Amino acid sequence: MALKTGILKGEIFLKHLPGDGCPDTPKRLKDLYKMLDAPDMQGLFVDILPKKATTEEILLFHTQDYFKKIAKTRGKELIAFTADTHACEDSFDAAMYAAGGLLNAISQVAANKIGNAFALVRPPGHHAEKSRAMGYCLFNHIALGAAFARRHLKLDKILIIDWDVHHGNGTQHAFERDPSVLFFSIHQAGLFPGTGSFIETGLGAGEGYTINLPIPKGYGDAEYVAIFDRLLKPVAEQFSPDLILVSAGFDTHTDDPMGGMGMTAQGFAAMTASIKKIADTVCGGKLVMSLEGGYNCEALAGSVRAVLREMAGITCCNVNKMAETADKKKMGFVVRRCTDVHKHSWNFI
Repeated sequence: MALKTGILKGEIFLKHLPGDGCPDTPKRLKDLYKMLDAPDMQGLFVDILPKKATTEEILLFHTQDYFKKIAKTRGKELIAFTADTHACEDSFDAAMYAAGGLLNAISQVAANKIGNAFALVRPPGHHAEKSRAMGYCLFNHIALGAAFARRHLKLDKILIIDWDVHHGNGTQHAFERDPSVLFFSIHQAGLFPGTGSFIETGLGAGEGYTINLPIPKGYGDAEYVAIFDRLLKPVAEQFSPDLILVSAGFDTHTDDPMGGMGMTAQGFAAMTASIKKIADTVCGGKLVMSLEGGYNCEALAGSVRAVLREMAGITCCNVNKMAETADKKKMGFVVRRCTDVHKHSWNFI
């Protein structure tokens, strides 16, 4: 009997209220949780309970002073860290449960209690630096998850895939000197936070273990899936991780206000199918996703639904058929740039 897909959700994540005008509203999760109550989603998943991270777990990546700075916002009125990143009275707890819940999900997947998992949490995390909040993010859940898996679950190698429309600067910086964590990011060029160029490939012992694909606007389902097949798959198979983590942002959707990409729910499902196949090949299917961006609530709910049904094995996208329709000029640009920069680190044939 196949193990089920776990879903992390909770009321605490709705209590993070970053202020008027911030696109990261509680409605994002309310609509996702409502989608999960639909008849055709019943009985397919198992709940993962939110679990508060310990201070020690947060300190696997963040500094003590930074942790104290975020903790001091508890019970306080709205506090601004940057022009777009705020904390309210419950934001610290929401971020602690988001981080701890993801660690719980990773632990359960690693122990083969569930097949894979998706953490539907907020605030998001991939922009948070070691000692700096930014981009709506307070604690970097994915970075903490990888550090936790290495330290406490004794997993040797972790692959992090970031498909958000924005570059995951905090995650990259967490592991850019670490060859045990491979960071693969595909994001729209020219957007916040301005990092993630092709030539950012890691430092020192980590050289080659950061792969950035900053692509122009206008790429859609077929191009993303073809890029995963042409560039991610061979690298992932050579790296052979023990766990795959995904910073799953949905702001590449064609209807999202943040970027200029052309993704649809079917494309997200196909990317998931591609990653799931890689996970089945290299690490016994051990795959955990964590929600990042996605600010058109209707598009977000439809896309996450498609991803979850693919994770649970309800659907099975024909990845090859979709990839065959990719624009050759768009593919040529990103494949040439990536293979030229990384030809001494990985075999893309």
